[in-house]
Amino acid sequence: MPQTKQRKVPVNLRQSGDHDVKMLIGTRVRKSCYWHKSVEHGVRAVTVYNRMYHPRLYFSDEQNSLMGEYYFLTNYVTLWNVAVERQIMVKGPDAMEFVNRVVTRDMKKKMPVNKGRYVILCDQEGGIINDPVLLRVAEDEFWFSISDSDLQLWFKGLNQGWNLDVEIAEIDVSPVQVQGPYAQPLMAKLFGEQIKEMGYYWLWQTELNGMQVVISRTGFSGEVGYEVYLRNSMRDADQLWDTIVEAGQEYNLRVIAPGHIRRIEAGILSYGQDMDLETNPFEVPLEWQYDGEKEDWYVGKEALDRIASEGVERKLVGLVMGGPPVRWYNTDFWLVYDETGENGVGYVTSAFYSPKMETNIALAFVPKKYAELGTALSVGLPAEATPVNATVHQVPFFDANKELPRGGQPGQQLKG
Repeated sequence: MPQTKQRKVPVNLRQSGDHDVKMLIGTRVRKSCYWHKSVEHGVRAVTVYNRMYHPRLYFSDEQNSLMGEYYFLTNYVTLWNVAVERQIMVKGPDAMEFVNRVVTRDMKKKMPVNKGRYVILCDQEGGIINDPVLLRVAEDEFWFSISDSDLQLWFKGLNQGWNLDVEIAEIDVSPVQVQGPYAQPLMAKLFGEQIKEMGYYWLWQTELNGMQVVISRTGFSGEVGYEVYLRNSMRDADQLWDTIVEAGQEYNLRVIAPGHIRRIEAGILSYGQDMDLETNPFEVPLEWQYDGEKEDWYVGKEALDRIASEGVERKLVGLVMGGPPVRWYNTDFWLVYDETGENGVGYVTSAFYSPKMETNIALAFVPKKYAELGTALSVGLPAEATPVNATVHQVPFFDANKELPRGGQPGQQLKG
């Protein structure tokens, strides 16, 4: 099978399909503070993310399932339960020093208080450990809003050797996302007109009806969006959720799952699908996270310097492809073949039908020689007897300059 690189743990490329296996809901996996609210809103499918239950579908077949959720995300405003983005706090006199030792870019130059950054953390071999949003909420306090892998234990292990003066702990802070074209008027209704002045990836610490929150101008959708990080979340979760839902009715708000169709269109990567510990940032479109001029040492620096010099043998590329519309999460890493459909060369990590592109789109790992834009390939879809045609396409597929989340329209050149 085409693994695309020698891995210590090979990617499971068996095409096992979806057998409608029921997920056991029990006490071993954590239920977030918003879990019961997701149940109230009719959650139909969940996965496990950061050892927590994570909603992946609310809409019924009559509501057009994930495509119906996509419609409300791209036309109105939506509320997401994303408490699985667990918050790992690093706080103390040496907090900045610790953060700069684990993040590939220079946070001393890029991270004032009340600023957020999308960052990556790598191990000593250059493998991506996590790609969180980093929030600086005080001079001596940072939160890592983590993707699907454990940072708290890794941080504690590192500091056994470093012995820096920091506290490392998960905290009682749980985010929701408010995403879609009407996100800004809804948030202004809740928090005041000043929220319209927030720049992309800036933070605002404020309160709502006595609830303490940190708002970030960020999101996983490629649309206008905000994340609301609720302090004391086990206590105040119901109040925050119900307040947002009620205020959003005039904007046709719907509770939906995180919009993976839209995030693929926007070229947003999903940890565990599109990258993992055996993937380095030069193999996926994250080479911009490598700062070759960063003077301070950090974990993985030597490996990333070497990889930057030597190059890589495979790339994560975008594909547009034929076949029937892909309307559900790909349950396997579908195989990618060369143009003949006979020789396996790679595998798809994420795929969906894109309403904006009016075709199936995917992210896929292929050897570097197949990564040039316009290269003809083919993909084995489960419902098709023979591989369907595919072509390497630019990523992001839509709104390449990310004007939409900044409040503009594709084709504009906005700053922020």
